[in-house]
Amino acid sequence: MNGIEMTDDADLLDVTPKSDVSLQGSREIAAPAVPSGPMANAIAFLQAGGTMETLERMMAMQKEHNAMMAEQAYNAAFAAFKSEAIRVLKAKAVTAGPLSGKSYAELHDVVDAVTPALSTHGLSTSWKITKDAPDWIEVTCMLKHVDGHAESVSMGGPPDSGGAKNKIQERASTVSYLQRYTLKAVCGVAEGGQDDDGNYGATEVDWLGKAKIAESAKELQEIRRNGTKAYQSRKDRAGYALFAAAVKARAHELEERA
Repeated sequence: MNGIEMTDDADLLDVTPKSDVSLQGSREIAAPAVPSGPMANAIAFLQAGGTMETLERMMAMQKEHNAMMAEQAYNAAFAAFKSEAIRVLKAKAVTAGPLSGKSYAELHDVVDAVTPALSTHGLSTSWKITKDAPDWIEVTCMLKHVDGHAESVSMGGPPDSGGAKNKIQERASTVSYLQRYTLKAVCGVAEGGQDDDGNYGATEVDWLGKAKIAESAKELQEIRRNGTKAYQSRKDRAGYALFAAAVKARAHELEERA
C-alpha cells in the first residue's frame, strides 16, 4: 500500500539474529573455558565450604607426595640403569706430552655409552654453565627422570691454557672437560681399560671415580692423599681442581650418612 511493504507483526517481534555474520562477521563467539583438572577440584572444594587455608595445606601435601613418588621412580630407574653395567671405552690416544702413549674417552664416547641405557629407563642428561668468571668456569650436569625428579653434579676449573689456544678455545676446552667428568660422575660410570700403577691408578679419571664412590672417611682420606700426589706430579691444575671438588662433595655425603 502506497509503495510500502507491510510486515507481519510476528516479524517485528522476532529479534533473533538471522546470521552471526550480521553481528560478528565471519567470527564465531567462543564459549568461555570451563575449568578442569586440579582447578575444577579446587573450585568445587571452595564452593562446598572449604577454606583457602585448608586448600593450600592439601595442595602442599599433594606436592610433597608427588615429589616423593617422583624420587622413588627416579631411584628405581637409576638402579635399573646401573644394572646395565655401562662401559666407557677410551678411544682417544694421546700422542704428545707427558701422557703420550695413554688414552682417554672423549665427551662423545661417554655420551654414546650412557645415552641408550638412560633413555631405556626414562632418564636423560643436560648441562648448564653455572659459573662463568674470567678465571673459573663451573658446569652442572643434570640427570632427570621423566616423572620429574632430578639429581646433579657440579664441577669447576680454570680455563685450559695449555697448548696453542686462543681465549675462546681455552674456555671451550674447559667446558668440554667439565661436561665429560660431570656426566660420568652423575651417572656413576668410569672409563674401562685404565692404567694402574698398583696405587689405585694414576690417571685423573681413576681418582675422580674413586673419590666419587668412596665408602668410608678412611678410604676417602687415602684417595685424597695419593690422588693429590698424582696430580701434583703431573702439574695438572685443572684435573686437581675437579678431584678436590669431588673429594669435598663425597666427604659431605659420608658425614650426612653417618
